[in-house]
Amino acid sequence: MTRTNWSRFSKLALALVVLLSAFAGQAGAVSVASDDVPDEAQVGTQVTASVTLEELYRSPQLESWTLAGQTDLEDVTWTVAYYDQTGARVDQQSFDGQNFSGAEIATADGTSEVEVTVTGIVPEVESYSYDPAQTFTMISLDQTREGGSSNDIDSWTVHHYTEESAAARDELDSARDAIQRASGANTQQAQQTFNNAVEAYNGEEFNLATNLANEAETSANQARQSSQTTQLLIYAAGGLLVVALIVGGFLYWRSQQSTYDKLG
Repeated sequence: MTRTNWSRFSKLALALVVLLSAFAGQAGAVSVASDDVPDEAQVGTQVTASVTLEELYRSPQLESWTLAGQTDLEDVTWTVAYYDQTGARVDQQSFDGQNFSGAEIATADGTSEVEVTVTGIVPEVESYSYDPAQTFTMISLDQTREGGSSNDIDSWTVHHYTEESAAARDELDSARDAIQRASGANTQQAQQTFNNAVEAYNGEEFNLATNLANEAETSANQARQSSQTTQLLIYAAGGLLVVALIVGGFLYWRSQQSTYDKLG
């Protein structure tokens, strides 16, 4: 390798190392020690979620930075609690609104862990979806640094629903399970009805979705029963054939024995 090519190779290798180091730093920025976030929530109800952060000053190595958060909840209150290495609470801040920033994290303050709690009202569903289920952002946290750069720490989304949409989803789930149990049977009609039910759900026609899901489940169960009956008939016919062959073979053997006796 010539000196020129070697120089180019060295520069490329150095650039690759720097790039990988940057990615590694971003991937390791702040760890989530624990979280308490619901899987789903009903529209219009008040909910609370909390997240605890640790390893606050690693990757990248920082002595201080600012925590920011966002949520789709309404009428929101944030609480940021600061803990030292012994687990004792050393400070606490409160913020209002769907977005907050300005929570300073610094080694000089002795902060070792931070617990972020958000409380608010579950928002209306903008667009319904059966699969994947419609969600909203319960809590999203970012690490911001001097100069404006930032890292995403993590984000938590939650399925939200109304009583009507939840009832329709339950029926859809039941119909889907019935179709799966009827695997091997002729479930084409049941599947088509189920697809129509999903379209109705996505269009917020929950009563129609419920009725169609019930029809799909009934159709799938009938197809499964018909398939099982057919299988039983096939097994029965096969059993009768075996019996007939055995009886026929026995009678033939007896006739041969009778013929042999007469000849004797």
